[in-house]
Amino acid sequence: MRILIADDHALFRDGLRSLLQSQGHEVVGEAPNGKAAVELARRLRPDLVLMDISMPELDGVAATRELTAHLPDVKVVILTASEHSETLFDAIKAGAQGYLLKNLEAEEFFALLERAGHGEPALTPALARKLLQEFAKPVAYESASNVPDSLTDREREVLELMVEGVTANRKMAKRLGVSENTVKFHVRNILDKLRLNNRAQAVGYALRHNIVDREGGT
Repeated sequence: MRILIADDHALFRDGLRSLLQSQGHEVVGEAPNGKAAVELARRLRPDLVLMDISMPELDGVAATRELTAHLPDVKVVILTASEHSETLFDAIKAGAQGYLLKNLEAEEFFALLERAGHGEPALTPALARKLLQEFAKPVAYESASNVPDSLTDREREVLELMVEGVTANRKMAKRLGVSENTVKFHVRNILDKLRLNNRAQAVGYALRHNIVDREGGT
């Protein structure tokens, strides 16, 4: 993958660049703050941005929000030392593809990075549980009348698989008997219709509104 690193610590960027290159990834640029990350991403169009949260000029959440709004094909994965739940929720709401902690072992880090590269959520099980618990909470300003009835039967099946925890396109395709490209098409339609940025938000939305049948799910 072509990766852009955004972190305000030069030594950390150096170490991360070496680690990524050792696994065959191309580091196309480095940014010391969120503003520079957005500018470089616009110019270099990387496949993925590894974004720190606490940075000067523009923080990682704000930079992520700007990137996902204007460069939807560029995936953003937060890489931070912050384990605060609010930071996690804000990053996912901003459109981040994943949220990784800097204390991860290299093997797990690269496994999750590969998932992000394939358009799948990049979250450790512990953070995924936090996220689902938060998104499953009822939200006062949302009502059942806001739930669109335009999802097709197949789109509801895809959404149900996401709620069950099936995140890999390959596994979804096998369960549904379709191609991975067809799964990607349905996921994109679901996100567009629900006006959401990523699969984690779609799962939370489905749980809040009970718009999928969870019988038999995990």
